Amino acid sequence: MFESFIKSVPDFPKKGIMFKDITPILENNEAFKDLISNLAAASEKFNFNRMALVESRGFIFGAALSMELGIPFSLVRKPGKLPRETYVESYELEYGKDSLEVHKDSFNPGDRVLIIDDLLATGGTASAVEKLIQKTGAQTAGTLCIIELEFLKGAHQLQFPFEALLRY
Repeated sequence: MFESFIKSVPDFPKKGIMFKDITPILENNEAFKDLISNLAAASEKFNFNRMALVESRGFIFGAALSMELGIPFSLVRKPGKLPRETYVESYELEYGKDSLEVHKDSFNPGDRVLIIDDLLATGGTASAVEKLIQKTGAQTAGTLCIIELEFLKGAHQLQFPFEALLRY
């Protein structure tokens, strides 16, 4: 049901990109509940005790999933947004370059961390988060996204298991 709320937006954020807008899901309570239910079911494939939520839309969906599953999370943010000492990892996007940070004490050795994000495109973001988790001494359990853009082959960039609810 939630799938019908996803809108395709041509030439956003730049010409030639077909953006998959999932914000309409947030505007419909039933679609949002359905999405979280589907994420919870898909998460059963992973053995994890913590989650890493990726800025920014990963925060929204991951926080709701955290409440549903009773699993704690930590935030992975863009540079300069976290107040304590951080690890930093740079990566390439479908349309540019960026960096991500996580607090050095976000995860503990022995933690098995599931990465939650809205979309997997080139795999740069999820791959960077995998590396950040390793820097903390924890282990990546895998990555769970709502959408995978298969033609960009981003899953090939990942070292750990990956699952998406929808593939375009």
